[in-house]
Amino acid sequence: MVALLRSLPPAAAATLLLAPAAQLTSSAVAASAVSGRRWRSVRTNAGGGWLSGLLGGKGGGAPTAMTVTPGTVKAGDPVLHEPAQEVAPGDVRSDRVQGIIDRMIDVMRKAPGVGLAAPQIGVPLRIIVLEDTQEYISYTSKKDIEEQDRRPFALLVIINPKLKNTSKRTALFFEGCLSVDGYRAVVERHLDVEVSGLDHNGNPIKVQASGWQARILQHECDHLEGTLYVDKMVPRTFRIVDNLDMPLPIGCPPLGAR
Repeated sequence: MVALLRSLPPAAAATLLLAPAAQLTSSAVAASAVSGRRWRSVRTNAGGGWLSGLLGGKGGGAPTAMTVTPGTVKAGDPVLHEPAQEVAPGDVRSDRVQGIIDRMIDVMRKAPGVGLAAPQIGVPLRIIVLEDTQEYISYTSKKDIEEQDRRPFALLVIINPKLKNTSKRTALFFEGCLSVDGYRAVVERHLDVEVSGLDHNGNPIKVQASGWQARILQHECDHLEGTLYVDKMVPRTFRIVDNLDMPLPIGCPPLGAR
């Protein structure tokens, strides 16, 4: 079965979020109420992902531009383009908020992805989850792992995150997003950040991160401000994943640390 699958270019496996290969089967309109405001978000229902396909599952082979991540809202939905609301500390341990967190983790892992923000499941609250595993990293070339300073880290849940840069160092790499399936673009990010907030139990948490983990944190915190990676991309670098290994246009800055 694996021999029949088209191999994934190393750079594609190295992108920030791992886009799936499941085909759209149906859509449903869901509504959620937060602080009295109703949000209507189109979610898609689809099975499998490119990772399961790579491992011999039903999801298919490498990602393409015509794919969709189950359980996520897509670019254009207002919930992805407006600032999210803070979670009241007293509500963190409520069934409602804990249920949102559980759903986020489930969607992220099934995609599979390495990060997710609550607006991506149609909930305009300031909650992010992230996790990078040795399995995901194993699909990346050793060269890319070293250049991106990518290391596995355990599941993190951060509520009301506040991000600050802790150095002036930056790097340019391709990013993707579960809400913009099948595409990638180069984004410049800081290499060292600190994020503080509350954990899933409502206790204070502070994370100091560098390299790829810092990039993921910045990407997910951007979602809470209504910003997608395409709003920050380097011009003329946007492309479908099948063209990820094609050279950058003349005049574009090279990938890597600056």
